[in-house]
Parts: sequence; structure tokens; C-alpha cells
Amino acid sequence: MPPLDWKRFFDAHAPYYDQNSFAQHTNAEVDFLLTLFPLPSGARILDIGCGTGRHSVELARRGFDVTGLDLSTGMLQIARAKAEAAGLGIHFVEGDATRFTFPQPFDAAICLCEGGFGLLGESDEPYGHATAILSCVAAALKSGGGFLLTAMNGYSAIRRFTDENTQSGAFDPASMLACYEDDWDLPEGKRTVVVRERLFIAPEIDRLLKGAGFRVEAIYGGTAGHWGRRPLMLDEVEAMFVCRKCA
Repeated sequence: MPPLDWKRFFDAHAPYYDQNSFAQHTNAEVDFLLTLFPLPSGARILDIGCGTGRHSVELARRGFDVTGLDLSTGMLQIARAKAEAAGLGIHFVEGDATRFTFPQPFDAAICLCEGGFGLLGESDEPYGHATAILSCVAAALKSGGGFLLTAMNGYSAIRRFTDENTQSGAFDPASMLACYEDDWDLPEGKRTVVVRERLFIAPEIDRLLKGAGFRVEAIYGGTAGHWGRRPLMLDEVEAMFVCRKCA
């Protein structure tokens, strides 16, 4: 079975995405985001891997000028329908997080809940995929612009994998590349998939961010429903990186 094609997966999953348990904390997540980056009304925010637009729509409701970028046609159809129903003028763009440009710079950017970072297709080069995303984000921001990233927590994966996984090729500790079969209990039903991902521990992402031109202000735990100014725990699913583009 080949690794998951993320565009095809999210196109099919789009009608069910907002039923996921991790997608139930949008208001609290936006509240916390705005404590990290207090932005004036009308500030321009880029939502990378915006999915069904749950953060984009909530930010637009609060008076921000939002642009959402996503690879999935199906997810963007849902996002546009939400924005239209709410009477909000959000600019949604179909595109790849590893190669995008916008004519005007943004005041802040977000890339949340695995919004492309770390999710690899069959032919993606793992390290280059991550660095390309961060370079694009940096190029899209004004100097001093805030960037909030949540990414898979490599510590959790390391503690979960076994020597049998390394022997079978499901996980390579030398490269931190994982390619394994997993059973997902999705809102639309159970599905067996092959996931290919580059797992990063926090110091690696810290180094990647600094290499892309960011100042990392804090690293927090990023578990959905438990965001806060608190240390990253070893077994939580995601880590959170609070950054600003260097002048």
C-alpha cells in the first residue's frame, strides 16, 4: 500500500473534518493566539493549511483581514461556504505550502494542526519539505511579524516506536523518517492508511525556524484543547512554537 496522498485524503475527508475531536476548540485557540500576538483590527493574517477555515473564519469574525491557503479543493469548498454563510470576505487560495507567494506582506501567520508541516507525500524529500514551508512563511511576513506553528511532537513518537519498528523499516532513528501502517477511527468510519512523515524533536524545529529567519520566543505544549503557556510534555501529540520574523 503506497503512502497516503494527502490532497486526495483531505478532499474526501472535508465534509467530516469539523467532527474531529481536535477541531472543537477553535474559539479558545484564537483567544490564546491573540494573547501571544496582540494585533490591531484589520491586521493581515495568513492561515497556512487552513483546512475548512475554522481559524480563518473566527479570525475574520474578530475584524482581521484573513487569507487561507490549503492544498485541498474539498477543504476549501467547505471553508468558502462557511465564510459566505457568515458574511465574511476571506481570501481562500488553493496552493502548496512548500511553494507560495503573495504580493503584499502579512502581519502574522499561523500553521496549525499539521497544516502541511511534516506531512509527506511519496516523493517528498523530508528535510527539504519542512525548510521550504518555513522559507515561504518567512518571505510572506513583515519584519517582526508573528508566526505560530504547531507540529507533531517527535518525542512522543520516539517513545511509542519499538526496536521491531526499526527492524521492519517503519521507523528510522537515524533520519527520524517514519513510514508505517496505521488504523484511523475517522468520523466517516475506520480506515487503514500508510503514513509517511518526518518526525522532529523540538530543538530541530527551533533550529529550522532560526535558519529560516525567525526568532523563537517560546516552545509550549500544543495539544488541542490544552493550549497554554506551559512546558511541552513528552507524550503529547503536538508541540507549539511561538516565533517572530527577525528584522
